[in-house]
Amino acid sequence: QVQVVESGGGLVQAGGSLRLSCTVSGIIFAFNTMAWYRQAPGKQRELVARISERGATNYEDSVRGRFTISRDNAKNTVYLQLNSLKPEDTGGYYCNPWQSQYWGQGTQVTVSS
Repeated sequence: QVQVVESGGGLVQAGGSLRLSCTVSGIIFAFNTMAWYRQAPGKQRELVARISERGATNYEDSVRGRFTISRDNAKNTVYLQLNSLKPEDTGGYYCNPWQSQYWGQGTQVTVSS
């Protein structure tokens, strides 16, 4: 079966950095576009960044220039580097094989002001 496991979240001060990781098993990872989403308390889950099979990237406007998505197909892992963090970046972060039903438990990012 497909497993999605996110890690790397934590508590950080505004302006700090974190690196999130997501490892996926049970799919041909290299053939899948991968995405990171986040969900703030009381809000809908929103797309943050996406990376295609060939490495083309897209970012939500509020994170462009601060976050970087990357992938390592040999490790079946997608990363999200979070820099210059702001309190409004707080939330659960989830990765997802693009437009699939597969989700992990997420990893919590909390940014204090």
